[in-house]
Amino acid sequence: MNPGGQAPDSYYERTDEHRYKPTRHASGAWDPDELHFSPLGGLVVHAVERHVADQGADAGLTLGRISFDILGRLALDECEIQVETVRPGRTIELIEATVLVAGRPVVRARAWLLAAADTSSVAGGAPDPLTPPDACTPWPMASLWPGGYIASLDVRTQAPPQPGRTTAWVSTGLDLVAGEKVSPLASYVALVDTANGIAVRQPPTLWMYPNVDLTLHLHRQPEGRWTGLDTTVVFGAAGHGVTTTVLHDTTGPIGYAHQMLTVRPQPEPPAAG
Repeated sequence: MNPGGQAPDSYYERTDEHRYKPTRHASGAWDPDELHFSPLGGLVVHAVERHVADQGADAGLTLGRISFDILGRLALDECEIQVETVRPGRTIELIEATVLVAGRPVVRARAWLLAAADTSSVAGGAPDPLTPPDACTPWPMASLWPGGYIASLDVRTQAPPQPGRTTAWVSTGLDLVAGEKVSPLASYVALVDTANGIAVRQPPTLWMYPNVDLTLHLHRQPEGRWTGLDTTVVFGAAGHGVTTTVLHDTTGPIGYAHQMLTVRPQPEPPAAG
């Protein structure tokens, strides 16, 4: 823990084997008293990887898909992550994780781990790589969104963000968990949920469009410190929306992410008097 009560240079601190305390850097964009889901998603991957290592599973298995269902309000409070193997196997394995805050499930995640193999002779079909981060322009995302998580980011865009369409690189100088070695995959996933905030269709002061889930499909494991988000946001006419992202690292595309949105106007402030 930290003398003087100052937040460490991380999003979380471990408090015991399965429990983690968020720092102010993990606070959300819709409500600073809530968690931003992005670092929590990375924390779940970290817990899944620890579980797999503890079970002595085959090191040749890598994460191919992970889906997160957000069950309710994510209070900025200590959480517990319970992980179990649902479907063990040497070539395919399914892991389930549940995040609890104050004893209440707030996130359920399922991760498919698949055996790795050399398929380089038939690889193809992915989009072109993005313009490198060093050639992109810094974008002050914190001017649009509040919260400690957004304030912690280095965001760079290929072009000025447009309503519903943006390509951006996201990075952070903070650790995911204080004092712990975290995999490139967990660090990468900890930035993916940012996608819903980079290509806003409407100002968040007027409209709400939080995501109720996040699903990643990966055809390659990420490398490096940058998460590339080539993002499109669609709002339907009946209160639903979808954020779709091609995921990149600085080598090229690695997969796709989708977020289901609930779209509704911000409530009117109460009348004075």
